[in-house]
Amino acid sequence: MDDTIAYKCPCCGASLVWGSKEQELVCEYCDNKFTEAQLKEIADEENTKAQEMNAKWNVEETDDDNGMDGMKVHICQSCGGEIIGDENSVATECVYCGSPTIITENISGVNRPKYVIPFKLDKNAAKEKLKAFYKGKRLLPDEFSKKKHIDSIKGLYVPFWLFNCEAEADITYKANRTHFWSDANYNYTKTDHYMLKRKGKLAFEKIPVDASSKMDDKYMDSIEPFDYNQLEEFSEKYLTGYYADKYDVDIKASEPRANERVKRSTEDKFRSSVKGYESVIADSSRINVKNGKAEYVMFPVWILNKKYKDKIYTFAMNGQTGKLVGELPIDKCKARKYLFGITAVIFIILQIFVWI
Repeated sequence: MDDTIAYKCPCCGASLVWGSKEQELVCEYCDNKFTEAQLKEIADEENTKAQEMNAKWNVEETDDDNGMDGMKVHICQSCGGEIIGDENSVATECVYCGSPTIITENISGVNRPKYVIPFKLDKNAAKEKLKAFYKGKRLLPDEFSKKKHIDSIKGLYVPFWLFNCEAEADITYKANRTHFWSDANYNYTKTDHYMLKRKGKLAFEKIPVDASSKMDDKYMDSIEPFDYNQLEEFSEKYLTGYYADKYDVDIKASEPRANERVKRSTEDKFRSSVKGYESVIADSSRINVKNGKAEYVMFPVWILNKKYKDKIYTFAMNGQTGKLVGELPIDKCKARKYLFGITAVIFIILQIFVWI
């Protein structure tokens, strides 16, 4: 039984990819567009005609894994080549023919997401935003702005858990209010001290926590928010032409981050209700999170990593909204030249003033 999916153009046989602009499966060679229903109808017709022509080949199995612990071999549906990926790979491409390939065993059963937000920004848009991000940064090493580096940006569906829950909170604050007045002889200051209590419930929906150990949580938090109005029922068609991994951080391991976000949001909400005081300090806080549920989803991210001076620098962009974040290095050689140039200009200006 095949464990991969590759969408092919019925007209020319080229690979189909998900078109972020068209919101359909698109052939980049003959420009035809197809819905998933149209492809299924065409495939059903072809399968009916080819039923008597099917043949199967048996391959002798071996216990020798050739040292490939944690890796799996899949067969490309386009060229028959071997696709080697780790146990979390969901969407990748064949190294031999470049065909987009979806590994179905990693998106079945409990590994199948409930929802997905499709890519809304294509690769060209992502590259233009990256160029704009680099623009004007004079001390950036040259290799970061080279076309080869920018072209290597990848579209990746990142696994997330969306948590729904309720929070019951009981928070006590110490607050001060100060009054000032004067008479003919003295200036007076009076400080009133208050003990304030806030108690109530909050409901939370769709708190995102990335479920991949490969992704830096700080980067994933920084490119939020995602527009949940564009959540779609999951379908393999959205993955074709992109990379994707299934979750490797389960719900239990993700709960502490979700709880921390609930706690911070609850404290901020309750604190905003305390007004009219010069100083407010939380004296005690009891927050109980209950009725927690989580849904497995995939969100679109454009990602680019570059190693420079033994450090990995990452650029990440929300594939739906375009919000981006990145850390950039400084070319020390350029910095010295730039500093020397400024010093030289200042020296010349000073000399001009001396001779005036």
